[in-house]
Amino acid sequence: MNIIEQVKQTLIDEINNSIQKAQLADAEQIPEIKIEIPKDNKNGDYSSNIAMVLTKIAKRNPREIAQAIVDNLDTTAANVEKVDIAGPGFINFYLDNAYLTEIIVQAIQKGDEFGYTDTPNGKNVLLEYVSANPTGDLHIGHARNAAVGDTLANILTAAGFNVTREYYINDAGNQITNLARSIEARYFEALGDNTVSMPEDGYHGKDIINIGKDLAEKQPELKDLSQDERIKTFRQLGVDYEMTKLRKDLADFNTHYDNWFSETSLYEKGEIDAVLEKMTELGYTYEEDGATWLRTTDFKDDKDRVLIKKDGNYTYFLPDIAYHFDKIERGNDILINLFGADHHGYINRLKASLETFGVDSNRLEIQIMQMVRLMQDGEEVKMSKRTGNAITLREIMDEVGVDAARYFLTMRSPDTHFDFDMELAKQESQDNPVYYAQYAHARICSILKQAAERGITPSTDVNFKLINNEKAFELLKKVAEFESAIQSAAEQRAPHRITNYIQDLAAHFHRFYNAEKVLTDDTEKTKAHIALIDAVKITLHNALNLVGVTAPESM
Repeated sequence: MNIIEQVKQTLIDEINNSIQKAQLADAEQIPEIKIEIPKDNKNGDYSSNIAMVLTKIAKRNPREIAQAIVDNLDTTAANVEKVDIAGPGFINFYLDNAYLTEIIVQAIQKGDEFGYTDTPNGKNVLLEYVSANPTGDLHIGHARNAAVGDTLANILTAAGFNVTREYYINDAGNQITNLARSIEARYFEALGDNTVSMPEDGYHGKDIINIGKDLAEKQPELKDLSQDERIKTFRQLGVDYEMTKLRKDLADFNTHYDNWFSETSLYEKGEIDAVLEKMTELGYTYEEDGATWLRTTDFKDDKDRVLIKKDGNYTYFLPDIAYHFDKIERGNDILINLFGADHHGYINRLKASLETFGVDSNRLEIQIMQMVRLMQDGEEVKMSKRTGNAITLREIMDEVGVDAARYFLTMRSPDTHFDFDMELAKQESQDNPVYYAQYAHARICSILKQAAERGITPSTDVNFKLINNEKAFELLKKVAEFESAIQSAAEQRAPHRITNYIQDLAAHFHRFYNAEKVLTDDTEKTKAHIALIDAVKITLHNALNLVGVTAPESM
């Protein structure tokens, strides 16, 4: 429990004690005491309607009840400086903000761990994100998936979950066969043999041309293999080439994984057949029209789904079921998948498939990532000027930088459409959210450096009573909210709550800085303020770190 929650709970406990001291109600009669933050801070830090709730029990009018509560309240224990009664009986509490300075001590002592829970909750989460087919470059949709997925993994870890980050490599199926045949066509073309044509659904990108040329130059003997052997070789070489490039792009985007899970491994280990057999034994499969079906309608899907087609080939749904069964078998309590906008219709059938082998489908959470439009000078940018193709993650990183790209792509709830303003992302102004946040951190570093030149460094051994500016207390309240902001973002699977928090914290710091001179001739007060802004710096650094964004010391 963070310090704000502790103070809030203490206030509730003291109101409870006061009710009993005033003999308004016995302990077991007292209803839940609710305290809220007033919309206008002129009405106090907290307000409660408990006096009105107690009228039937105490058999007195609410203002009398409120007065009795106030008269019996231990204000010192409750951290209360002033109390007043408003309207029909609302009690407004004005806290003694001295308690807030304790958060400075916590921040400085915990450093890089400040805000993060130190008690693991014992829940294992497998978070799967991006998982793009290894057939070409990552684009803006994948970029959003990567930024949100990686940030969510950081937040869940900070909130006490044991998180495994996973990329599912779709290295089996028709799209990889088409990749292999496309490489084969380019390979023979590079050898001067145009008898092998591109498949109907082939890949025409530069990558495929380059792979074909490279193989023709280094391994001309592949032409002498049987076509089956050659396609098998090209499948593996193609996937390896694309995955090497894809891994580098993601690593450069500060996106990292614990596991790279191969779809092919499901076939090699016999997991697909094992899951099919299990679902059949449980009575959830049936044969019709020469195909094998799964009764997903038994679990709220709109229609049953084909597992094995008439030609004997598996649908892509069957290995997906085996993959999710494998996730469960590895001891994961919660499965989170980040899917593209075109996967919406896939949710019910995948959840239903889990139920067929006795797994509660609520353990699977699927977050649909909505589309991103790239905007430049007010116009949507769809194609790269350099290649004429869709704009890639690599080009976005080169254009606006990793920090701006990650921050902008995490700023909005992932289930909403988002316009990415590339011009704004490059601006060095307060209008640019990531610049605004990073500038707050750099400004604090600059002040701390000046203080160090005077021989003043951040310390918890200072007179915190010298902090008495209202803007300082508002800033400290925002610092104190950091831990609950992380917990809330984790519970709601909402990474954008952290970028919202960062913006608020930066704004509170800038307001404090404009209202109060930090470095003054008053050495003791300067020491207190240096400790305060160091706590803000630590909080900003840790929050930016969750989003995978750097916290520069100068700008």
